[in-house]
Amino acid sequence: MKKDELLQYIGNVAQIGGSRHYELSDGRGRNMRAIDISSGSGLQYTVLPDRGMDISLASYKGKNLVFVPCNGETHPAFYEPQGLGWLNTFNGGLLTTCGLTYLGAPVKDGEEELGLHGRYSTIPARLVSDLSGWVEDEYHIRVLGIIEEGHVFGEKLRVEREISSVHGRNTINIRDTVTNFGYKASPYTILYHINMGYPLLSEHSELVIDPVSTVPATPFAAEGINEFRNFIKPQADRQEQVYYHFMKAENSEKAQVSLLNRKLGISLSIKFNTDQLPYLTEWKMGQCEKKPET
Repeated sequence: MKKDELLQYIGNVAQIGGSRHYELSDGRGRNMRAIDISSGSGLQYTVLPDRGMDISLASYKGKNLVFVPCNGETHPAFYEPQGLGWLNTFNGGLLTTCGLTYLGAPVKDGEEELGLHGRYSTIPARLVSDLSGWVEDEYHIRVLGIIEEGHVFGEKLRVEREISSVHGRNTINIRDTVTNFGYKASPYTILYHINMGYPLLSEHSELVIDPVSTVPATPFAAEGINEFRNFIKPQADRQEQVYYHFMKAENSEKAQVSLLNRKLGISLSIKFNTDQLPYLTEWKMGQCEKKPET
């Protein structure tokens, strides 16, 4: 419908989708800001301004798309920077951003101890804005925030993040602008940690991907190199399998990879610029919790 025609049917644009701002009030997520976004055509997701404008819950027509760890949505005040402490505040969800000055496994860099995956996802955004509104006959849902990682005498990096959707379309657009606002050179790393989960991800799922090359990270991953597109039922004590895919651009320097579940009849696709993000890391973990013997 055109805008004028649609508005004859509704009293508030919230009837057809949009954004809803609130604060969580229970458990580890208490006092954390959240923004629920609905496309009005089946896609719903939650943006967490206090977690670097990352995206936690996401579903399509009531079917969950993402993995949510036992921690759930966790306030950044619980962040533990040492070693593997990052996992204690790992939100999972559709997007957990890693960086900005380091990421990966814990390591000692000179005299500095670097923990897992960096600080980004536990930095609250400032100047959070909701600029949703009509653009001619389309209703655009847009939320923005500024995330800064830095300290006195240290590196200073700023991310201006915009997350947007258009009413009637089941897409999420993420635009990050990264700036060094300090006066010295800074290391810069970023990883968009996208965590797909049941029921989208199951033994009925298939990874639709066409890499230029694929490199297994471990001997165990190499054993499953011919099965990296397929998935299994959860198993107790299952090891992770990691593959580094070098991607090629398809259209306008964008690569695409999809997780397709034929049984559900849905898929989730990711498109990204290969000149900025040339690698896609596939992390397969088919492990379930093993019940203790009694």
